Amino acid sequence: MKEKYYLGAYWPGRVEPVESYARRAEVFFRLLASHEPKFSRWYEKAGSRADALRHPFVPNEESLSNLFRKKYRNDDDGVSFSAWNGEPDGASTGVRLALGSTSELLGDLCVMDLPAGGEARERVLTAPVLSQALRAAALAWDPEWGIATSTAHRDRVSEFAVPGTFVGWVTYLSRRLGPVPPLPAPVQIESIEDRGTLIVMCPDRFSVSNPEHIALAEQVQDQLNQAGLLKPIQPQG
Repeated sequence: MKEKYYLGAYWPGRVEPVESYARRAEVFFRLLASHEPKFSRWYEKAGSRADALRHPFVPNEESLSNLFRKKYRNDDDGVSFSAWNGEPDGASTGVRLALGSTSELLGDLCVMDLPAGGEARERVLTAPVLSQALRAAALAWDPEWGIATSTAHRDRVSEFAVPGTFVGWVTYLSRRLGPVPPLPAPVQIESIEDRGTLIVMCPDRFSVSNPEHIALAEQVQDQLNQAGLLKPIQPQG
């Protein structure tokens, strides 16, 4: 089975001016590009590949603010924006942002759909690249919780994929949740400035087909649960 991988950062609904979202998004895209060339060019999502390739954008504050204003509505939906990096089908990466919802049921998020094949998959689906990408999301968006793992693993451990309740290949926990306890080898723990902690499960590609990976993830999840760090994210409206 060829697993599909994604990266996501999630936080309670946080309403900010659209200019603030643009500044945060600029930081996110800039940090992505500084660590992986595949993340250096972006296009607006469209109905077809040909149409999307006609809509490149520079991910700086000015252009993102203009794009967000086109998408922005003063209602419960806030800003919804999708981008694509123009790579061939199966090798592309997509980014989806949902920001500023005032719904009591929805939180904010930044999700990346990662390459499913080709050379891009081999470049991107590594512990160093995904760690840096989740670090970029943590510094830009200040989320409560983040994850980079396969959808197969997510579905195995979380029936409803509830953000905040499970761990993956790379997991981010905000410092607001509490201190992270010592974890067993080969797990690596890294502080992300004053924001939180990055937990890298293993240096090789994490897979549900590897019993050792699954056993390690279960052990780490149990320890974080005992420390009270894995809880459903509750949108604040």
